[in-house]
Amino acid sequence: MSTFQAPKGTYDLIPPNSATYLAVREAIAAPLRTSGYGYIETPGFENVELFARGVGESTDIVSKEMYAFETKGGDRLALRPEGTASVLRAALEANLHKGGNLPVKLWYSGSYYRYERPQKGRYRHFSQVGAEAIGAEDPALDAELIILANQAYRSLGLRDFRILLNSLGDKECRPVYRAALQEFLRGLELDEDTRRRIEINPLRVLDDKRESVQEQLIGAPMLRDYLCEACKTYHEQVRELLTAAGVAFEDDPKLVRGLDYYTRTTFEFVHDGLGSQSAVGGGGRYDGLSEMIGGPALPSVGWALGVDRTVLALEAEGITLDVPAATAVYAVPLGEEARRVLFGKVTELRLAGVATDFAFGGKGLKNAMKSANRSGARLALVAGERDLAEGVVQLKNLQSGEQTAVALDAVVEEVQRTLG
Repeated sequence: MSTFQAPKGTYDLIPPNSATYLAVREAIAAPLRTSGYGYIETPGFENVELFARGVGESTDIVSKEMYAFETKGGDRLALRPEGTASVLRAALEANLHKGGNLPVKLWYSGSYYRYERPQKGRYRHFSQVGAEAIGAEDPALDAELIILANQAYRSLGLRDFRILLNSLGDKECRPVYRAALQEFLRGLELDEDTRRRIEINPLRVLDDKRESVQEQLIGAPMLRDYLCEACKTYHEQVRELLTAAGVAFEDDPKLVRGLDYYTRTTFEFVHDGLGSQSAVGGGGRYDGLSEMIGGPALPSVGWALGVDRTVLALEAEGITLDVPAATAVYAVPLGEEARRVLFGKVTELRLAGVATDFAFGGKGLKNAMKSANRSGARLALVAGERDLAEGVVQLKNLQSGEQTAVALDAVVEEVQRTLG
């Protein structure tokens, strides 16, 4: 037993389960790679102010959940709690928006950190794949991102998820709604923290999951009734594009998401098999975020999908991904000369693209064959002194037990033929 354990609210990804997480990341990224999105990677920590300005000081993420610290040099940094602000900061710093080809389309994958009460589907360290399209205001771009996320989930075999859709308006119509909502909320019986939120960002109160709050929100003014004509038209175009693409969605007038930077289109992917932590991903348009963090006006849209929760969704639907075994061929040498020869064949097979492993540590035949079976390999290469004297190795099918002698110079070709 080790002296140390993973910190509370975190987890280790270890084989064989880690292969499923890798497959999920690849499935989410695959549609992005074929749609003009380039990969970006940002540091695991950023200046605290980046998140305070972008995500919003009134959000739980910044006020309660962010891991913030001061460096020896006196810098105030924070482990990244989300990806969008970091990606936009990196794009601005590199002047990607000045390349003359907008939108700048980026995708990323990584770990994020929030100090939350650990529970199934909600961890203090979690993994996401995200996508951002920076510098264009176009309902087709909003629709494209929703369609790509839907495509990724469908490719994994998921069926029992729903897409919730709403519009949060813009700087023209939201202030009018904000004032009406504030007036309504001030008349409710709410705790001091929530009352403070009414003055800073009242839309966040709509996102409060407590039953005592939700009961009082019945009859609250809805943003859809305050949208200006431009926002109504924009939102209807997004809806029409999704419908034309055959992507089902549900209009949810109370959907606001948990970050301050969203404008207009906002959406969430939820899975009803996950209990209270039903959101598996989401995103929306954030037309003012660039200006919030000191950049030019760059209307943008994006999403992040949770790898951890997507894996839980697969489990809830009883879906097992067809993940190829880490090893297809396992080499078992009997004697020193066989070790030298078979190790060379292992290298040849790997160079030919065949996943191959070797019985390291001088194991006897019995233990080496147990290791071969545990590895998940379909074939074993076995050779002893007599085999080498005849210029062959034994190729054994670990499923059927059938064994044939193969000439040393034909091993790679025969293995590839047998594996198909």
